[in-house]
Amino acid sequence: MKRHQFLKWAPALIVMGIIFWFSAQPRDELPYFDWADKIVKKGGHMIGYGLLAVSYWYAFEWAGRKRWLAWLLAVLYSCTDEFHQIFTPGRHPSVWDVLIFDNFGALIALWIAERYFNRRKQDEHT
Repeated sequence: MKRHQFLKWAPALIVMGIIFWFSAQPRDELPYFDWADKIVKKGGHMIGYGLLAVSYWYAFEWAGRKRWLAWLLAVLYSCTDEFHQIFTPGRHPSVWDVLIFDNFGALIALWIAERYFNRRKQDEHT
């Protein structure tokens, strides 16, 4: 792999590492956010997988046809992350985290990124 190609994948690898680290934390060691606990933690899922999907798309050099591949890779990584939680004390896998929070986080982030690029293209032509 050429250095340029590795550097394109570095953001995705970093985000994957951060997600893995958070998932490896036993339940007893996770902070509790009182009434906002679910909002913070599910929001973290959406942000994390949104960043991961955009990082994948960046690695694909923003190729429009690869946007769906970036989404698919983010969802597949989400599945492996939930499996990983089986082995973490006090944690359990959740299909809802994958289907709702991780999936929609990735979709929303890719949608925002696409709109941003379309807006930039439009501004360049005016």
